[in-house]
Amino acid sequence: MKVIVRRLAMKLRQPFVTSYGVEQEKDVLLLEVQTETPKSGFAECVAMPSPYYNEETTETALYIISKFLIPLIWRMEWQSREDLWTTRFAFRSVRHHEMAKAALEMAVWDAFAAEYQQPISQLLGGVKKEIPVGISVGIETSLSHLLKQVGNYVEQGYQRVKLKIQPGWDYVPLQALRSAFPRLQLLADANSAYRLEDAEQLKQLDSLGLVMIEQPLEPDDILHHAQLQAKLDTPICLDESIRSASDVKKAAEMGACKVINLKPGRVGGFAESIEIHNICVDNGLELWCGGMFETGIGRLHNIALTSLPGFTLPGDTSPSDRYFERDIINPPVVFSRPGFLSVDPLVGVQERIDWSEIERSQVSKYVFERPEI
Repeated sequence: MKVIVRRLAMKLRQPFVTSYGVEQEKDVLLLEVQTETPKSGFAECVAMPSPYYNEETTETALYIISKFLIPLIWRMEWQSREDLWTTRFAFRSVRHHEMAKAALEMAVWDAFAAEYQQPISQLLGGVKKEIPVGISVGIETSLSHLLKQVGNYVEQGYQRVKLKIQPGWDYVPLQALRSAFPRLQLLADANSAYRLEDAEQLKQLDSLGLVMIEQPLEPDDILHHAQLQAKLDTPICLDESIRSASDVKKAAEMGACKVINLKPGRVGGFAESIEIHNICVDNGLELWCGGMFETGIGRLHNIALTSLPGFTLPGDTSPSDRYFERDIINPPVVFSRPGFLSVDPLVGVQERIDWSEIERSQVSKYVFERPEI
């Protein structure tokens, strides 16, 4: 067995602005797990260059993966789907660092799919043949530009629009969108830009018929989210607060939200995602799959995961050209029909790898081989 970690620099089609800052380029850790056959499984780490979304960065993830996680998998064998769950359990010896864990764990699942010629969506338990897609819009410079941009997305068929908000850019742009697109599924993403003391300001958004307000308060503040949800008619969606299945259980018990944004790359990978999916189904929570500016490899994984039956709302897995001029898969992710993506029966994403684009974007490469016993 061999693990290869490649670091890529992929320029975004346009800068993306949130309350965290501006993203100009995608710094990607791409993991490849090679079996003895050889077959290869791929996954990417969704950590960002700076610790603003959470405490992980591409640098810390690279260190944790190479120093601590890769040595753990040398001891493992995967001959059945049940064996794949042992990766999740073994990684628990390393505290936190869920993005680093997810990258390697998902590459292992992808390698298993390739090795045993089983579609990754079926391996995960998926049943859907296509999924509806929404889109996320950053903090814009003007209402006119925002309305024009969203109008283009609506014409393309996107099933819902999520607007990034922050104090000073919330009710007015959302009200403008609601007036222009009265039947649009519209939601707001605050990225923890508010405090419980802002409840009355957020209460104003109840009049706009939003699908949800995503992550209004700090990630570690599930208690105050529960207090805020009691004050609002609009459902709260938790995103950054959800790092594990345990977090979902706590949120459900406390009434902290009515919706969960599941990002497999943030919660430790596929096994944890499946458990979160099942908890949401059992507790009647709406569920959707968020995005982290993934390359086509991460997008294919998100599509496969979203094919599970408990995903009830359109996700953020848009076509490849939403963020990148050129993706690292071929063909890229495109609409099967306006606003929908097909769930292709891929036996691992290696079928779609575009090596020329990977080589063009590659900054560095690290190879780790299983030591001789």
